Amino acid sequence: MTHTRLDTTDIPAPEKTLKIEGNGKQALEQGRTRLLIAGSVFALAFCVIAARVIDVSVFERAEEPRLAEERGTLTHKTGRADIVDRNGMLLATTLNVPSLYADPKYVMEPAVSAAKLRTVLPELDHADLVAKFSDNKRFTWIKRNLTPRQQYAVNKLGIPGLYFQNESKRIYPQGRLTAHIVGRAGFDDVGLSGIEKSFDSMLRDGSDPLRLSIDVRIQHILREELQTQIDAFDGIGAAGIVMDVNTSEIVAMISLPDFDPNRRDKISDDAVFNRATLGVYEMGSTFKIFNTAMALDYGTTTMHNGYDASKPIRIARFTINDDHAKNRWLSVPEIFMYSSNIGSVKMAMDVGGERQKSFMKKLGFLDSSAIELPERGRPLSPNPWRPINTMTISFGHGIAVSPVQLANGVSSIVNGGVRHPATLLRRDTTEMLVGERVVSEKTSHAMRRLLRLVVEKGTGRNANAKGYLVGGKTGTAEKPGRGGGYQRKALLSSFVAAFPVNDPQYVVLAMVDEPKGNKSSYGYATGGWVAAPAVKRIVERAAPFLNVTPVDEEAPEIRRSLMVKIPETKGKKALASF
Repeated sequence: MTHTRLDTTDIPAPEKTLKIEGNGKQALEQGRTRLLIAGSVFALAFCVIAARVIDVSVFERAEEPRLAEERGTLTHKTGRADIVDRNGMLLATTLNVPSLYADPKYVMEPAVSAAKLRTVLPELDHADLVAKFSDNKRFTWIKRNLTPRQQYAVNKLGIPGLYFQNESKRIYPQGRLTAHIVGRAGFDDVGLSGIEKSFDSMLRDGSDPLRLSIDVRIQHILREELQTQIDAFDGIGAAGIVMDVNTSEIVAMISLPDFDPNRRDKISDDAVFNRATLGVYEMGSTFKIFNTAMALDYGTTTMHNGYDASKPIRIARFTINDDHAKNRWLSVPEIFMYSSNIGSVKMAMDVGGERQKSFMKKLGFLDSSAIELPERGRPLSPNPWRPINTMTISFGHGIAVSPVQLANGVSSIVNGGVRHPATLLRRDTTEMLVGERVVSEKTSHAMRRLLRLVVEKGTGRNANAKGYLVGGKTGTAEKPGRGGGYQRKALLSSFVAAFPVNDPQYVVLAMVDEPKGNKSSYGYATGGWVAAPAVKRIVERAAPFLNVTPVDEEAPEIRRSLMVKIPETKGKKALASF
């Protein structure tokens, strides 16, 4: 049987096969397209997310939600300049600190949230917190200026609707030590008192630190010694000043009681009051420095003359006595050394009221001090200036000045006789200071010798710091009563000194308000017992920091420069009387 082979090469495929191949290819293409679209969408989404992350982390501030910024009350300038002492020690600076606020819309269960928050901030009032958390407002302050520890504790509570906003806070590293000088600034960085207020615009606009004249080391010594005397004599307050006599720069200034400017919620009115610049007082016998200098400079008396102090002076209903009466003729050095009121009155009357008033004006005692603080007291002086005023002013009653004015006046008398206004800013030592002459150099030198005489032999012996040649004057004044007259038991006890008095560099003033006598002072509360010992210790402790070295007080050249020859008093008669 014969078989024939069939050639199929040219026979077309069945129609069904072709159809299957076409559908598969189409499905494959559709799947590929869908994958491509999905991948593109995911890639685009990741790009958007990445762009947002970069925008938030790089181009925007990494802070809390913008809700706080939209309130318009949280944008604070943080460029307030630092304040430093003469050696660059930081007295005031600005830090960024967190403050806590709430968006009540997101606070759940206000009472529960308030209770939880008070576990870490117990000083907050529960009812007040509930009211704030229930408010319809979108923003309310809860507590400003938190510590890092407080911020961490609040965060840990996890209370919804609580947020933090960084604010600038003024910090005072020296605390109460410089409180009355530096002052303080408020929450909005506006100066409220002290240097902060006087130089508010400069501090807010400036970047360089404001350098003051004070030295925190001397400030610490002054404060410690004044506080010691308050405690020892049960005083109600004190004031003290250390001043450079040649520039009138204030190296230290203290008013007690004081306050901590970092604790804004615990500042009393009494503590805020600056006794050194705002308080004006009748400074008692320290004014005999000016009375004696005035008489010597006008030439109405000399160091060799004297006055009859054997009897009290009676004028109208007033009687002027000496506390430690010698009941005899006293030379000018003795009047000063024994602090004779009678002798001082007669010296002043020889000068006359008009010239006395003019002299007090030259010393700056009739106008407010020019010191760079808003807290400046205006002196109290008589108007009209009657003879009785001339008498009482000679021994420090009837005129009231601030302690800084007294220190400035003494500096003017002992530095050669030139007055420079007191300042809390460090002066440029390369510039020539031009001041106003108030007494001659001859008078200035005579007053130095008299001041040393008081410490060596007079009422100021307790201020004698060995080797530092302290010269000074005591002052004990009765404070005026509210209903007129004076309070015999309410004293203002002070001592003002210059050292080294042969070539004065610094004036030190210590004043204690209403001291009470004790066993160590034999019941006395006078300037010689209360303030003079403090000045002695201040000089001894501060002198090394001020580069004042001890000297041999018995050296012939020093003894000659400070020698005071007291005229023979036996049988002497008064050179002036009325």
